[in-house]
Amino acid sequence: MARRSHKKTSGGKKVLRIVLIVLLILVLAIVGAVTKLYFDVSSSVGQTYNSVDRDGSREIDFSDEEPFSVLLLGIDTGDLGRTEQGRSDTMMVATVNPQENKSTLVSIPRDTYVDIIGHDTQDKINHAYAFGGASMSMDTVSNFLDIPIDHYVSINMEGIKELVDAVGGVDVNNDLEFTYEDYDYEFGKIHLNGDEALGYLRMRYDDPEGDYGRQKRQRAVVEAVVDKTLSLSGVTQYQQVLDAMEDNMKTDLSFGDMRSLALDYRGAFSSIDQLQLQGDGFTQDGVSYQRVDEDELQEVQETLQEQLNQ
Repeated sequence: MARRSHKKTSGGKKVLRIVLIVLLILVLAIVGAVTKLYFDVSSSVGQTYNSVDRDGSREIDFSDEEPFSVLLLGIDTGDLGRTEQGRSDTMMVATVNPQENKSTLVSIPRDTYVDIIGHDTQDKINHAYAFGGASMSMDTVSNFLDIPIDHYVSINMEGIKELVDAVGGVDVNNDLEFTYEDYDYEFGKIHLNGDEALGYLRMRYDDPEGDYGRQKRQRAVVEAVVDKTLSLSGVTQYQQVLDAMEDNMKTDLSFGDMRSLALDYRGAFSSIDQLQLQGDGFTQDGVSYQRVDEDELQEVQETLQEQLNQ
């Protein structure tokens, strides 16, 4: 069945690690508690806001503390250049239920074979973003998990590079020694600058765990960035952090939505279930895919539906 881990944490910090940059902005706005910081953050959020046009999407009233879901996308344009759409190489869904004071986070393998909604084809789930952006990704994931997807947050992986440099680099505990694009990653605690962090995030073919191992490294780097930003040195460098986010993050959550989440949804982040969907590999027309077991998928679907009171 789906790999599951249950973690109890303090409300604010863990959810920052889950929804990546969105709640990082919130913490800067609320913890900063100074006028200049507040308006700088508000302006940055305005530049990251990007609504999506979807048929049949529902409206969530955060003031009523309604359960909701958010699709988290890590976009990697690779060598395509930043003008290209890119693919969502990291895909996670978070469901948040303030009535039960509980959240659930599901990681979806990038090569999962699914129906691409709106494109009339079956393909890897991460191709939905390349075909139709956040809207098609939301519709495709909604169909796959059989739940409504209410909001999204995307960040270009180049943004992680800029964020790492903005906070002066990060330290991670590396459990796999490897070389990637002329960078050597030794075993143990290592310090990464932006370019090194990007290579650390991208490598997967030399990892015995494949993409699952890469997802672990991605979470480790994001945690390190958030921890560094929340430190005293990180806060003093908040403008560089905001600049990096303005250029690389998009979301359909408004600043008011984020503020409501930080103020009214804290309890929902005190108990977090983490699930990892895993697939069996197969090859079709010379292309490698993964197919998630139907029983495992149904279990995760029912868990998320319960979280959203469906």
